[in-house]
Amino acid sequence: MTRMYGRYSLEPVEVPKVETANRRIATKLPVPESVPILEKLLQYEPPSMSGQPPLLWDHAEGPSVYDRFGNRWIDWSSGVLVANAGHSHPRILAAVRRLLDRKQLMTYVFPHEERAELVERLANLAPPGLNKVFLLTTGSEAVECMIKLIRTWGLKASPEKKTIVSFVGGFHGRTLGSQLAGGIPALKAWIGGDDPTFVQVPFPDGYFQEDTAFEVFERALSRRGTKPEQVAGVISESYLGIGPDFFPIPYVRALRKWCDRHGALLGFDEVQSGFGRTGKLFAFQHYDVVPDLFACGKAISSSLPLAAVIGRSEVLSTYGPGSMTSTHSGSPLAVAAGIASIQALIQEKLVERARSLESVLRAGLEEIAAQYPEQAGWLGCRGLVAGIRMVKAGTREPHPDLAHRINEACFRKGLLMFAPVGIGGGCIKIAPPLAIAREALEEGIAVLAQAFAEVLG
Repeated sequence: MTRMYGRYSLEPVEVPKVETANRRIATKLPVPESVPILEKLLQYEPPSMSGQPPLLWDHAEGPSVYDRFGNRWIDWSSGVLVANAGHSHPRILAAVRRLLDRKQLMTYVFPHEERAELVERLANLAPPGLNKVFLLTTGSEAVECMIKLIRTWGLKASPEKKTIVSFVGGFHGRTLGSQLAGGIPALKAWIGGDDPTFVQVPFPDGYFQEDTAFEVFERALSRRGTKPEQVAGVISESYLGIGPDFFPIPYVRALRKWCDRHGALLGFDEVQSGFGRTGKLFAFQHYDVVPDLFACGKAISSSLPLAAVIGRSEVLSTYGPGSMTSTHSGSPLAVAAGIASIQALIQEKLVERARSLESVLRAGLEEIAAQYPEQAGWLGCRGLVAGIRMVKAGTREPHPDLAHRINEACFRKGLLMFAPVGIGGGCIKIAPPLAIAREALEEGIAVLAQAFAEVLG
């Protein structure tokens, strides 16, 4: 019986050899020597860890991922939208080495100099008025903190003001609070029931929810029996990661006014979308609105675990000394990586690079999708994040098997993406490092076109 690593077979097969400026496939895939290690992971780890293509990362640099068997992939995953400045950026490596040589690996929340530098940098990058920064470790932790702050803020105004409104299709993390706020029912079935103080409303994507008027938001709350004065705050990903799906600008501006009118806070989840991914430093800047607070993670360091909540002083000052901390808040190595990553993003103009390469990526993907209109049901692209939703012909029903086959075909040709995502697992997600060269991006588009042709004929 064939051993499986998630949906990927561990039976090594011959694949066409590849040798280009950006890719090299020189072995069977999966590599035979890697299979015992992958099987060891299957033996000792839960199945949830086996969702990605079966390669053993040895090292990664810039937009490339290498194994130790001579293979090289163009990385269209950035880890999982982490390595915006590119893998193993020299600035980041040098910064971490300095801390290692200093023998400063952890501090709890005892002060250290780099922490002061990073929070100052983040506050200066945020819109005026958002001048407090709380450092954490993961995106889920940052979202949990944002929920806590919003609800505490609401309860100070009224015992009834505790409802958190979020959006259908939203993903905010794997922990309890973040999944209660999430809008994908299958991911929170384990909770065993709804919490009536967490309410989801339709996201105005124009695809699943065709009516994008703001009145839909108000009607959805009314149908749920939620009064505006009960709402402590509204949370949304700046773009839904199941796409990317972006808000219509008038909708967000109406939402900002609604929150102001009803004394509710507006929070954006920038964990996936921040630090240049969409061609703006923060994706909410596309809407020309300012939230009360927002959560960051992933690409804040382009490497080590680091997250943050950034927001208004009066909101983030809700809790006193010692009452809102985290064991690894502002951990020195991650903070050093964060400073270096931000320097790289700004000084090397990687945000502008993402914006300029959008037209290349979009045009290439549109050409592919146009050839398969029955199966490529939807395409979204902004900056250097894109998604193609694969559907069963003539419907909007996700086709996860088709998306998986295309993903696996890309893997065997030297183009690496993480497993398909989104509702029903049918969305092929594209997120290369912002440092990718145009030539490598175009090569990746050509490989994706080959994969579509191979799978769909």
